[in-house]
Amino acid sequence: MTGAKRKKKSALWGKVHAPHCEDVKQWWRRRLPILEWAPQYSLKENLLPDTVSGLMLAVQQVTQGLSFAILSSVHPVFGLYGSLFPAVIYAIFGMGRHVATGTFALTSLISANAVERLVPQSSRNLTTQSNSSVLGLSDFELQRIGVAAAVSFLGGVIQVAMFVLQLGSATFLVTEPVISAMTTGAATHVVTSQVKYLLGIKMPYISGPLGFFYIYAYVFENIKSVQLEALLLSLLSIVVLVLVKELNEQFKRKIKVVLPVDLVLIIAASFACYCTNMENTYGLEVVGHIPKGIPLPRAPPMNILNAVLTEAFGVALVGYVASLALAQGSAKKFKYSVDDNQEFLAHGLSNVIPSFFFCIPSAAAMGRTAGLYSTGAKTQVACLISCVCVLIVIYAVGPLLYWLPMCVLASIIVVGLKGMLIQFRDLKKYWNVDKIDWETLQQVKIISINNPLVFLNAKKFNTDLMKIILKEDESSQALDDVSKCEQNTLLSPLSNGNCNEEASQPCPSEKCSLVLDCNGLTFFDYTGVSTLVELYLDCKSRGIDVFLANCTASLIKAMTYCGDLDTERPIFFDSVPAAISIIQANKNLSKASDHSEV
Repeated sequence: MTGAKRKKKSALWGKVHAPHCEDVKQWWRRRLPILEWAPQYSLKENLLPDTVSGLMLAVQQVTQGLSFAILSSVHPVFGLYGSLFPAVIYAIFGMGRHVATGTFALTSLISANAVERLVPQSSRNLTTQSNSSVLGLSDFELQRIGVAAAVSFLGGVIQVAMFVLQLGSATFLVTEPVISAMTTGAATHVVTSQVKYLLGIKMPYISGPLGFFYIYAYVFENIKSVQLEALLLSLLSIVVLVLVKELNEQFKRKIKVVLPVDLVLIIAASFACYCTNMENTYGLEVVGHIPKGIPLPRAPPMNILNAVLTEAFGVALVGYVASLALAQGSAKKFKYSVDDNQEFLAHGLSNVIPSFFFCIPSAAAMGRTAGLYSTGAKTQVACLISCVCVLIVIYAVGPLLYWLPMCVLASIIVVGLKGMLIQFRDLKKYWNVDKIDWETLQQVKIISINNPLVFLNAKKFNTDLMKIILKEDESSQALDDVSKCEQNTLLSPLSNGNCNEEASQPCPSEKCSLVLDCNGLTFFDYTGVSTLVELYLDCKSRGIDVFLANCTASLIKAMTYCGDLDTERPIFFDSVPAAISIIQANKNLSKASDHSEV
């Protein structure tokens, strides 16, 4: 082969394979975001704020790790592991630079349901202290963490599967009100689960339908058994935590390092409990022995995966939604982007891999993420530094936490959920913005017009709309779902719509109201306006009240000029809620809804 031919062949080979290699590099950068930001990390600008943030985060990771492990019904030491491994995995695969991953209250509560169901407290006496098992823990504790690890493993597998199926693009369906309602409701359940520790009451594990109310019923029935020492210590801890945190928040601009009140409280409470021997003198429940070190990895029990499937789905969805909201908020605040689908992979691996290291399910937490904001963290290096500190606690400090009162840990949990609990205030915001989200009305049809209304589709629009409003004859009722959808949808190129079975149901024989939302009516001609006027007059003759919302000034002027509209009462409104308010004022209607789109 001549040199010229060899050179030409080499050039062709390079053209064929160079783009392929570049694609591989880009794929690895997308899947391992640490490869993107780590080479550009500035030690001079970022190391100091990341170090300070990492130290402060470590305090939260340790305290919340112990707390959420107890919330998950496993030994506290496993919460320390859950504060270490998931944070490392997310730092490698996650895109949120200010997202603190680790133990999480909601996933811990879900995991506790599986733990208490499969390894109840009643089986504790049936197990013996293990001499050759992990860190000298009893078989009972190992069985419990095995269930929690299985939930974490299967939940992570589900998240990875969602990543493979590219379901991250469907997260737009999870709106802010949904996330707020979910986290607020779950926070109330977490607080309820800590009532027994706050009051020092011995009570059985209660779950299932209406379990929330049964817990408080049990507390009031056994109010005389409240431990006064635990109650007073809980109240004192909550007051100190809330007061100091509020002062930190108020003066955070004047001080560079906030007071780690959680750590101070743990040290002070443990020392006071040790000096006064509260465990034996007053019967105060303490954390107990925390073994030193990290055990060798072990696969979670695969034979119980089918038994924890429900909890695994809960962990996968709740953990991801809560974490994604924090990642998106972080990206918006600090001007960078987050791939929703990559977050599925990051959190999935943050659950799958740590499950082999005796970890409970993990997710990002609002309080820890907010802590990274306030302390000036720049990158995920802050989380990695916190992991080093957690590792030191596991190998050196852990055994000193023996005397930590459980009521103090419960207080830390409750105060840590403050951000979720105050979301109850959002109810007023949602009520004032859109009352339709709160209640819905029977005998009222709200129809959105989301396309231009011109001569090409005006007749079809009128026909479809009247079929939705009026009773259909027997032959049309016999049509299958596909035919109904074709009849109730504008099929012309200028229009489209969503069809559902409820929308095709007729109005009852009683007088009903129709609200046309014209927010999407971007263009109209004479034929379109005439059709609207004809529709209004036709409905009026049938005893149906018609209201138009979100109309432009030109549409109102055209309809007023084109037809003889009712001038005795208003028919044009600034918004749908305004029209609904008039309907409510005119008649007392029961709850239900019929909202279709044309």
